[in-house]
Amino acid sequence: MADLFDPMTFPHGPAMKNRFMLAPLTNWQSHPDGRLSDDEFKWLTMRAEGGFGLTMTCAAHVQAVGQGFPGQLGVFGDQHLEGLSRLAAAIKANGSVSSLQMHHAGNRSPKELVGQPVCPSDDPETGARGLSLGEVEQLIEDFVAAAVRSEQAGFEGVEIHGAHGYIIAQFLSAELNHRTDRYGGSVENRARIIHEIIDGVRSRCGPDFQLGLRLSPERFGLKLAEILQITQTILTDGRIDYLDMSLWDVAKEPMEEEFQGRSLMSYFTALDRGQVRLGVAGKVTSPAVAREMLAGGADFVLIGRAAILHHDFPKLSHDPAFEPIALPVTREHLVKEGLGPAFVDYMSTWKGFVQEPVAAEA
Repeated sequence: MADLFDPMTFPHGPAMKNRFMLAPLTNWQSHPDGRLSDDEFKWLTMRAEGGFGLTMTCAAHVQAVGQGFPGQLGVFGDQHLEGLSRLAAAIKANGSVSSLQMHHAGNRSPKELVGQPVCPSDDPETGARGLSLGEVEQLIEDFVAAAVRSEQAGFEGVEIHGAHGYIIAQFLSAELNHRTDRYGGSVENRARIIHEIIDGVRSRCGPDFQLGLRLSPERFGLKLAEILQITQTILTDGRIDYLDMSLWDVAKEPMEEEFQGRSLMSYFTALDRGQVRLGVAGKVTSPAVAREMLAGGADFVLIGRAAILHHDFPKLSHDPAFEPIALPVTREHLVKEGLGPAFVDYMSTWKGFVQEPVAAEA
């Protein structure tokens, strides 16, 4: 079993100095046009300083129509290069591997941000419009172009966001994807978009450029058996460097009754992964839980909420008894940990995370 502080190599790109990866975290604090803000720069560089082996950006949208949140980081145009270059350089200067997560929200894009959202097929529930074949091909091209742009900015790798019901997961879902062309129908056709993005990144980025993929195996119309099949195919062909499985809760059992009786994570650690590294995310809240995940077969852990609470979570984890500060926390604590006002406001929408201000006595 690996120790949390053992370095980890990948088939491509630099090694991580430890097994802690910063999870890509939505935070609302970039500029409205997707350019990097000083608050976003501070939040991420503090995590690199805090000892994370790899520091990943929040989800950065690859098309303007793919924006999922207010204040989302963008990677869809050269206007984003200046800020991204500044960020990549600072992450690397602090001894952390730099990665950008590429994202498109699909039918989850708010109408007030993008007008009419798009989806693999017409979606009456959200009002999203189905993409034409040419638009699917353009979407793939824009993911690949975002990876090329990220490399140009100095990032050492990118992660494809295929999880949480966003556009790639919408293609994977037979409930949402009713296409009759090569991107719909069979499991292989619904997963084709992932393979073509991977092929494009590998052919147009450098030989040492790192490539990860985030998937989630449940909810949003996904079936565990299909995700396992898709995942094994991707692992077998070995073109990605790591698979980031977002499990909601690393200790949970599958939702589908026929798969219950063992942990959801165990289905993925049991796959033949070759040289591809496997990371897990979902309530990894302490060094003890992180060690348990490595003991269970994961190669690394992704830290989300605990990284919001403690910018230096990896350094603090040298103490096996360390436990993150109890929730709810004060806004002042979050500011001290490098969150800007927009990020603190966003965290206050999470039930029980931020203390409510005490009303002044009359």
